[in-house]
Amino acid sequence: MSRLIVPRQKRDETGRVSLVTPEMAGWNYVGFEVYQLERGQSLRKETGAQEACLVLLSGKADVSTRREKWRSLGQRMDVFEKLPPYSVYVPPQDHYQVEALTNLEVAVCLAPGKGTYPARMISPEDVGVELRGAGNIERLVHNILPEQQPADSLLVVEVFTPEGNWSSYPPHKHDQERLPEESYLEETYYHLINPQGGFAVQRVYTDDRSLDEQLLVSNGDVVLVPRGYHPVSAPPGYELYYLNVMAGPVRTWKFKNDPAHEWIMPSKLTANQPRREAR
Repeated sequence: MSRLIVPRQKRDETGRVSLVTPEMAGWNYVGFEVYQLERGQSLRKETGAQEACLVLLSGKADVSTRREKWRSLGQRMDVFEKLPPYSVYVPPQDHYQVEALTNLEVAVCLAPGKGTYPARMISPEDVGVELRGAGNIERLVHNILPEQQPADSLLVVEVFTPEGNWSSYPPHKHDQERLPEESYLEETYYHLINPQGGFAVQRVYTDDRSLDEQLLVSNGDVVLVPRGYHPVSAPPGYELYYLNVMAGPVRTWKFKNDPAHEWIMPSKLTANQPRREAR
């Protein structure tokens, strides 16, 4: 298996089924964990030097930090309901406790923090919802923690790709500190597939092809994107969800499209504009 794929693990005693640390990934910023808690089970962790964004993927929970508590968060019982999620931002030198009111899947997105911002709940109404692309590169995007919202390092977004469509397309990258044209951001993709027995395809490649991997992704896999372009495809019959976590030295998302494929987006928008306006 590719070193860029972190497969879902057997659930441990804390409920954790996925773990990515900067040390494991060979980078400096992004950490990522997923927990599957049974009703009545709780999870408590210190944030230390990291800030965290807890994304309630499915199920309902009470969530608390050192100074705050939110009761009965959560509205979707399956990510493929496509409702925007509840999330909680937790600063460094704090803790969080999650108490599952139903069976619960929660993602913990991590990056270095400075303690600039207090803990807060991010409601579904706070999530920016947009359709991105057109035709067979159209996808639904939920901007959970975009750069316009306060955080020290983290950028968090979830994407729904219909069956047969491409996403993160045209291929783009963000692996150079060349602001204002491009920013350096490490990135993880947490993939869920409906139905679960399906697969997705993700390619990660650089201009010089020193990195060029074609990845077959299963339900629950995490894909690491340390550098390069990283398009994704959902095959016919299977819709794809992924949760992106990005972080780097500067909290801004500036990307470069692959010049070989950059022509595709304008042609897609032109070809689909009349049909999109008619809906």
